[in-house]
Amino acid sequence: MKRFFNLLAIFILNFFIFSCGSKNGKNKSDFSIQFEGNKSSFHLNESVKGSIVNKENKPIDSISYFLGNQTLQSSGKDFNFNLKDSRLGNWPLRAIIYSGEQVDTISKEIKILNDQAPAVYTFEVINEFPHSNTSYTQGLEFHDGQLYESTGQRGRSRLLKVDLESGEILDEIKLDDQFFGEGLTILNNKIFQLTWQSDVGFIYDLQKFEKTGSFGYNQSKEGWGLCNDGEKIYKSDGTEKIWILNSETLAEEDYIQVATNKGIKSKFNELEWVDGKIYANTYQFPSVSIINPQNGAIEAIINFKGLQDRIGNKNDLDPVNEVLNGIAYNSADGKLYVTGKDWDKLFEVRIIKN
Repeated sequence: MKRFFNLLAIFILNFFIFSCGSKNGKNKSDFSIQFEGNKSSFHLNESVKGSIVNKENKPIDSISYFLGNQTLQSSGKDFNFNLKDSRLGNWPLRAIIYSGEQVDTISKEIKILNDQAPAVYTFEVINEFPHSNTSYTQGLEFHDGQLYESTGQRGRSRLLKVDLESGEILDEIKLDDQFFGEGLTILNNKIFQLTWQSDVGFIYDLQKFEKTGSFGYNQSKEGWGLCNDGEKIYKSDGTEKIWILNSETLAEEDYIQVATNKGIKSKFNELEWVDGKIYANTYQFPSVSIINPQNGAIEAIINFKGLQDRIGNKNDLDPVNEVLNGIAYNSADGKLYVTGKDWDKLFEVRIIKN
């Protein structure tokens, strides 16, 4: 019911945006939004203060305010609202102004950043396991103790079932040469696998290990990483957005934007759900970001610098592939594993919090 009213509010808001607020058909308004101190960037828990500039001194009957899809409590010409529970990123502040028979919708974008710097963690290698140096790792996930992997590059993209201890490939499904495999996740006895620039993902039966269908992308730019929280699926696309997908229809129903206290971040590749947080590789960086899935805040960064020096085929790799990509969390025993594209080793690691 709550989601119905949210969708209804969005529909009404969009109706006003496209149907109202115009003057002589030229989309001009007698009103504008002015922030106190001309600010446009704010931090979580900060107050956003400002007012509606009434250029023609028209009588105002009422004003409704929205931040993104969130309805705000302010209703007068002057507004003051707190960002305590806001999502991070770039969001439009919209005001619907009722003045006699005229209805104006105006908008101004604000940037919302986290109010705390990310913690910085290091790591310890607990165990090393063999990993195929022809597996260009794009997705890695445990399910019921079994390790699954999605690999990339056109002509050698595959979905794999892998033995952790030996690195042996137990089963595989090859993708057609036109596809560049990306992230994967497993939910409701289905394996979901992305492709990079083809705007399509594949669905597999977990038990039979065979393809049963496909799904298209909607607003997301590309296919990068996937993970799930047991109910919803999270998808990265190379931008600052992590999309939230309906696990039954695969529709992109919502998104968060990822940010620190300094700026909005992007290029999140492989994703993993770990104890209520999203762990994300950053493309071409030896680090993993720990992201709050509620508001997009990067709460911590795990520095994996130096891990690539432990692989045996480092000198055979293109420098682009020396950094890690691939995170797998085994919830049964709480162990975390990482690897890289075409790395010959997979590592069990322990995160060290300073």
